[in-house]
Amino acid sequence: MAGLTRRDTLLSGATALIGAATIPLIGARAADLDVPTKDVKPPSFKIESGATIRVLRPAKFVDPDEVLFRENTKKFTEQTGIPVRVDFVSWEDMLPQTAVTANTGAGPDIIVGFGSAPQIYADKLIPMNDLADYLAAKYGGWHELALIYSRRWGSKEWLAIPMGGSGAASVYRVSWLKEAGYDRIPDDHAGFLAMAEKLNKIGHPIGFALGHAVGDGNGFANWLLWSHGASLTDAAGKVSLDSKETIAALKYAKELYPHMISGTLSWGDPSNNKAFASGDISLTFNGVSIYYVAKNSTDPKLQAIAADTNHQSPPLGLAKKSPQSSLVVNAMAFRHTKYPNACKEYLRFMMEVPQYAPWLAGCLGYWSNSLKAYGQMAFWDADPKLKPYIDSMDTPYYDSYRGPISAASSAVAANYTLVDMFASVATGNATPEAAVKQAARQAARYLKG
Repeated sequence: MAGLTRRDTLLSGATALIGAATIPLIGARAADLDVPTKDVKPPSFKIESGATIRVLRPAKFVDPDEVLFRENTKKFTEQTGIPVRVDFVSWEDMLPQTAVTANTGAGPDIIVGFGSAPQIYADKLIPMNDLADYLAAKYGGWHELALIYSRRWGSKEWLAIPMGGSGAASVYRVSWLKEAGYDRIPDDHAGFLAMAEKLNKIGHPIGFALGHAVGDGNGFANWLLWSHGASLTDAAGKVSLDSKETIAALKYAKELYPHMISGTLSWGDPSNNKAFASGDISLTFNGVSIYYVAKNSTDPKLQAIAADTNHQSPPLGLAKKSPQSSLVVNAMAFRHTKYPNACKEYLRFMMEVPQYAPWLAGCLGYWSNSLKAYGQMAFWDADPKLKPYIDSMDTPYYDSYRGPISAASSAVAANYTLVDMFASVATGNATPEAAVKQAARQAARYLKG
């Protein structure tokens, strides 16, 4: 990061924004505005006359996500005169509403959608090369997952601006692990299984989603797959699921399942959060939202849970790098908008230090940074428990790893093919051999050729 400068002139605007928030924002301090940047001239977007913008994005899991996003948007309107409407919708509704917008050519100008959406609707989107290149030059470059999801597959054409990614570290109760005889979570499969068994025996079971949860269900299934060296497809995009590595992952899931709390087959995305906050489970994979809510609660019981909570990268198993991905949020501007330049200027504004830094810090890194420079913010060091989330987007793993991202590969995730495969074996409803063949056939129906 040699030659980087610090932009003190940005400080006053961001400090005012922090003060405008109506709830406590842990970590959103003036020191967090000290972000390393290069002095790069921003692109000049000629704003269209009478421009208005409508934005659609996922609902919050931590309060500052929405509070600060709205405050930043309000500030943009005050500075530019461009009215912006932001709608927050449930995670389950994001995929269908994005599809309707893309296929009808009407609706929101910008959708902050989930990871693979830019690949699915590539021809419906406004290219973002000018903005993406500027942000990369100013903020130390993009993390690997941003490059994978936000550029047209196999090219350097930017289809979206990656605003961040919700990582999935191991979230665990420190005292309960110590009670089971552990100071940290083992990185190998056998050690992790032995720990889970001991935790369950002392009344502190683990819990991972085996239900149709957008982030948690797919995330757990992918961890099982990737940590055993398996993948959905090969580099050419051909289904590679039916392998000895997948069989090993399925057998492992069956061994792990008895040490999990009951009910995980029906878990949605909020379920493991609730189970952890209730003291029902000792360990899960999740973003920072569990810790954030407990740390900022006025309930002494939740405050005690926060003090007893820590995070660690998910077990490596056979992987050389943490076999977990992030749920990326990509800001896409659709070709049907009458105001493409206004949309780009809005996204530029939202990604700059005075807006992005308080949003990231206020959420304790829930949507971990896609631009490398934001990984040097002060709040990451202020609370060491957040460290595993800093590089959530610095990973080679993604939903259709190792093949191309496409509408077909995204359909496999959207239909929970991998989740159902693991659930059927874990519960004894199918043998590993039968389950993998069924899942491979189902995946092949989407991934033809």
